[in-house]
Amino acid sequence: MTKTLSGPMLPPRSAPAKHLMVMLHGYGSDGADLLPIGQHWSGNLPDFLFVAPNAPDVCAINPGGYEWFPLKTDRTLSRVEGAEHSRPIIVNFLIDLWAQTGLKPADTILLGFSQGAMMTLHVGLSLDEPLAGIVAFSGALIPPPGLVDGLTPKTPVAILDGDLDNVVDPNLSREAVETLTGLGYDVSYHRATRTAHGISEDMLDFALSFILAQSI
Repeated sequence: MTKTLSGPMLPPRSAPAKHLMVMLHGYGSDGADLLPIGQHWSGNLPDFLFVAPNAPDVCAINPGGYEWFPLKTDRTLSRVEGAEHSRPIIVNFLIDLWAQTGLKPADTILLGFSQGAMMTLHVGLSLDEPLAGIVAFSGALIPPPGLVDGLTPKTPVAILDGDLDNVVDPNLSREAVETLTGLGYDVSYHRATRTAHGISEDMLDFALSFILAQSI
């Protein structure tokens, strides 16, 4: 049986929605954890529908939260295997959202934090059509099929991290920037100073400016 996603959403201030933001939470968390970002940005993005699905599996170490993939001893291998497992679930969720709302990939921002940021990059860079933009906070690039061969659309990407992050090495963000830039992607990058594993105010401001710059 194919797994489906569900979670909280925040309706647009001005209906009907003209844009969509799908937000993917971190390991052991849930969709409600990221919904305040939508509340924070809703004044600047009044025609956005914000959707924050819970990951498909209950978190192994926190039964009150969810995971996009389990953490194993070999983190690199678990990321690759886990991303491949969850990618079609997220893609199907996006396809259903577009069908239900009448919106399109070009109207959509895909945003994620930590493990959700890894999935955001992995999924967003695997689609047949470009999104309006991808925003990845404190994540890493797990290349989807076709990326290195230049077979995927060049969606604009914003990558953000904190210089004191001891959960996800910020050098993984830097590597993602270098890889995607080398492949011809338009990448905006911001490293927040004195910031651990989280989303600071200046990271939010940078991400919002990126979103507004995508003709939205």
